[in-house]
Amino acid sequence: MRTKFLALAATVAVLFAGLPARPASAQAASCDRACLTSLVDQYIAAMVKHDPSGVPFAPGLKYTENTAAIQVGDGLWVGASEGPTTFKIYAADPTSKQIAFYGLMKEFDKPILLAIRLKVEDRKITEVEHVVVRSLRENGMANMVTPRPGLVETIPQSERVPRDQMFKAADSYFDAIEQSNGNLAPFADDCVRHENGMQTTSNTSPVQPDSSGAPMTPGRLKMRAMGCRDAINTHVLSYITKIQPRRLLVIDEEKGLVFGFPLFVHRGNVRQIKIVGVEGVDTIPMNFGPIDLQAAEIFAIRNGKIHEIEALGYLLPYNAKTGWE
Repeated sequence: MRTKFLALAATVAVLFAGLPARPASAQAASCDRACLTSLVDQYIAAMVKHDPSGVPFAPGLKYTENTAAIQVGDGLWVGASEGPTTFKIYAADPTSKQIAFYGLMKEFDKPILLAIRLKVEDRKITEVEHVVVRSLRENGMANMVTPRPGLVETIPQSERVPRDQMFKAADSYFDAIEQSNGNLAPFADDCVRHENGMQTTSNTSPVQPDSSGAPMTPGRLKMRAMGCRDAINTHVLSYITKIQPRRLLVIDEEKGLVFGFPLFVHRGNVRQIKIVGVEGVDTIPMNFGPIDLQAAEIFAIRNGKIHEIEALGYLLPYNAKTGWE
């Protein structure tokens, strides 16, 4: 009896061996780069129309805006009045089933800077994360007309590095800040950082007054012209207590982008920064905190080096939670 059963099983195996694999419809529907990009565009368009009915949300959707858990239809959905036009950056990651978006749009007809992360399962949105900056400085608007090419162009295969190397490069940026050691991160010589549209490194543009309106000293001008690595080495960011959690979530190998939502913690104990290696600048007052800052950060990585950093930040109470712990 056992011999007959084995023979029958072998016959069935042979018969089914030539059959095609189950159709995609019978498996979890995948979402490639084009699919992810289309979903985030559809999502933003629905916000502007104030109508979520056509968006493919999954049951049990989780949605936060500036770390607060809210319902779809609230937050930016209330006042979104115009979608992004020319300033928009996409980081698509089919491997993690996520897409991040960074762009300038309007709420109640005023410009805002928005970072979005969508998590997608079976072509349905399971997670939505917004970080919105609603108060933008005029001197940063010129940098948000079109993105820098390094943030939107597809990079050649020869300049790509593995996902884990991209992650480590971006993560080391936070190590560099926490330890005031710019040599810990693989900054390219042409690395430039923008924060809420304002260029904060490598400034060779016409001189602007400092935040108090006073003319900048030669020492401050020198600091202003420093690149990403050298600026950190002055200890100018030493008022930042720590960056936790770092939440580097989206890795776009085709564009060379790493996108994350790090939380910058400022305990407020550093009231004066001691500057290192800049003649004419000994200390800089730092009269704020305790406070946290929820950021969205994009790192453009080519040949393993960080070339562009684009960031925005929203202030939170000290010891805040991200909403995703």
